[in-house]
Amino acid sequence: MSAHPAPLPAPLYQGSVNTWECDDGGHLNIRFHVERAFSGLAHMAAAIGLPRAFTHAANATLIPLELHARFLKEARPGAPLAMHGGVAGIDETTARFVLDMRHADGAPAACFNLKVAHAETRGLRAFPWSARTREAAERLKVALPAHARPRSIDINKPPVDASLARARELGAQRIGGALVTPDQCDAFGRLRGEHFVGRISDSVPNLLGRWRQAAASDGVSPAGAVVEARVIYRRFPRPGELIEVHSGIVELGDKTLRLVHWLIDPETGGCWGGMEAVALTFDTVTRKAIAPSPEARQRIEQLLRPMSV
Repeated sequence: MSAHPAPLPAPLYQGSVNTWECDDGGHLNIRFHVERAFSGLAHMAAAIGLPRAFTHAANATLIPLELHARFLKEARPGAPLAMHGGVAGIDETTARFVLDMRHADGAPAACFNLKVAHAETRGLRAFPWSARTREAAERLKVALPAHARPRSIDINKPPVDASLARARELGAQRIGGALVTPDQCDAFGRLRGEHFVGRISDSVPNLLGRWRQAAASDGVSPAGAVVEARVIYRRFPRPGELIEVHSGIVELGDKTLRLVHWLIDPETGGCWGGMEAVALTFDTVTRKAIAPSPEARQRIEQLLRPMSV
């Protein structure tokens, strides 16, 4: 008998890890985890009767609203991965899909709980599902697997009123600045979901690099890893628009940090989206988490900010 539960009913993404998708930790970067989640979403759309939901000619599509993810077993170069999905819940215009990505031996690699809206493609206004789609969704109904359930993040907490002015008021650090390019956008000209996370991943070393360098001076080879995250999608920038990342450390655990990142539109001061993440630093040789020294804890505590997504 397998030590792992059976896969969910709908077969979705299947592939493997490319070396160029891995970061300084030697494993699949969070951006490419989320890229696979959105590939899984497209397959999930087909499974409920919307096979062309992400094509330019589509009249209806699925808009990501929130993503909760747990990262359970790292995926290193060459690792085969397969994703299966199901419908965790559906109402008049929204649904929650669970997308469970596993290693070849059945061990969970990452699991995504993705809330989406059924929307028309011009103004992105939500409208009801068809009877055919609801029937298909009912056939794929599943309970949320135990390894997909939130552990350290409250996904029911309402999103905050995030803005550039509020980030400055709270003392958040500007850790990134980026330009949206056409290759990062979907068929409708909107920034794809994985690139929200990608802009954050690129920027985090500007927040945590010093602490990791200090760890390296103690004879270890440090890198970071996110173990759980919640992403809020608010607005979708288009090619040529700018993104700033404003971030803060909000909690310090024994071996983990809780961080909040806001993706800010510097032109309007509004917020494109945000992410709350529980992350750790680990030694890339031993693959074990590193606990900060008392001195490092004191430095980090000075950076704590009362932020939320």
